[in-house]
Amino acid sequence: MMRHDISQSADTIIYQAKVFDGLGNAPQYMDVAIKGEHIVALGELSQWQATHTIMANGLCLAPGFIDVHTHDDLELLRNPAMAAKISQGVTTVITGNCGISAAPAKLTADAPDPMNLLGEKAEFTFAQMRDYIDAFNVQKANVNVAALVGHTTLRNNVMDDLLRPATLDEIAAMQLQLDEAITQGALGLSTGLAYRNAQCAPEQEVQAFGAILQKHDALYTTHLRTEFDAVLEAMDEAFAMEQKFGIKVIISHLKCAGKNNWGRAPELLAKFAAQGEHSKCSCDAYPYAASSSTLDLNQVTDDFDIFITWSDAHPAMAEQLLADIAKQWDVSLLDAAEKLQPAGAVYHGLNEDDVNTILAFDKTMIGSDGLPCDPHPHPRLWGSFPRVLGHYSREQGIFSLATAIHKMTGLSAANYRLANRGVIKVGNFADLVLFDANEIIDNATFVDPELAASGIHRVWTNGKATLIDKHILPAYSGKFLTSLGASKDD
Repeated sequence: MMRHDISQSADTIIYQAKVFDGLGNAPQYMDVAIKGEHIVALGELSQWQATHTIMANGLCLAPGFIDVHTHDDLELLRNPAMAAKISQGVTTVITGNCGISAAPAKLTADAPDPMNLLGEKAEFTFAQMRDYIDAFNVQKANVNVAALVGHTTLRNNVMDDLLRPATLDEIAAMQLQLDEAITQGALGLSTGLAYRNAQCAPEQEVQAFGAILQKHDALYTTHLRTEFDAVLEAMDEAFAMEQKFGIKVIISHLKCAGKNNWGRAPELLAKFAAQGEHSKCSCDAYPYAASSSTLDLNQVTDDFDIFITWSDAHPAMAEQLLADIAKQWDVSLLDAAEKLQPAGAVYHGLNEDDVNTILAFDKTMIGSDGLPCDPHPHPRLWGSFPRVLGHYSREQGIFSLATAIHKMTGLSAANYRLANRGVIKVGNFADLVLFDANEIIDNATFVDPELAASGIHRVWTNGKATLIDKHILPAYSGKFLTSLGASKDD
């Protein structure tokens, strides 16, 4: 047990908690004291005084969960209570994934696919990363945020046609914007090479950013060029960024997509092993056998169900299976999909055994990849983290509770270099979640996707209570976390 005797008083003391440190170690029963934004003592604290005292009575206390894969860029400003995240115990989100970010963005027309997943044109008002950080620091939110810069966003800033490679001048302009954004506090670059508006970017265009990332020791995350048949080749393209520039590479939502590829998870993990024990490469995954995005004509198939979540052209057809819509219209699946465009979809195209294997991989972090703007979102938006703890750890037993928590706290903080977070330790920020290991479970379903989880009792973000017994509190105590791990406050 540890103790830090700078003071015998605290704002909050949590007594008799089963504390998981976030590093994967076995839990220890102890008291935890919070003063201001920080954890100030751990151990037996019965002699301490506190304004608020909580008897945990053996409930689990973990670091606040870190959602490493979100599209919450504009949602943080739209709905700062962040109920979908706080209700799961998430206290930090990483934005700007899959090549799309709210900053630095300059839109002269409607947001192109898939930037339209983030919001409407009028919401993209952040020409520089600094502008976004300033807006967050004025608005505040219940969660901390750290941001990546989207490659597709940069392309849209400087190119008149995204369906071609960038010219040398356009690449130079994008390099300058990325360099500036990282200097202002972004974590690094993300790509979404599977999407139509980035597919035409050759590997050389992506590698043109390597020197900028290397200069800042910044991160590179990627939605691979494909997650289907040629997934191993796509992984080679991603790993080349580490091999050439020595930077950390994170593969987004690692998966074996499409029926042809079910059962290939061991091949994907072997690719990681082949990079060698000194490789910095890692990945994230969401705990579901279904993906969600815009409706992609290249993914239309009758191998599995495709559920339409929204359609601008035919809004009345939303919340139905694509196959049923095609029958109603008496057309092929592809013709129906074309007619619905632009639209969103949930693809039930993954295999549960592959999901288990990838989740259990020691380099895998947990990310929800939820889409807050979707009128009928994938249940991962509200359920990912409790599902890992309840379904995959407690019920399926694919890893221990300590390991599950590590995958969504300490491992994530280390990979994204979030200093003094993700671990319960004296001096660290008091991002904490108190939950019942026997009750925690996701309630969100594909039919009813916006249901809060069970078993979360309390959440603190930087020492402030953001949830007490299912009630979200407007503490708005989140911070913008920079590439240096510090916070950028106004």
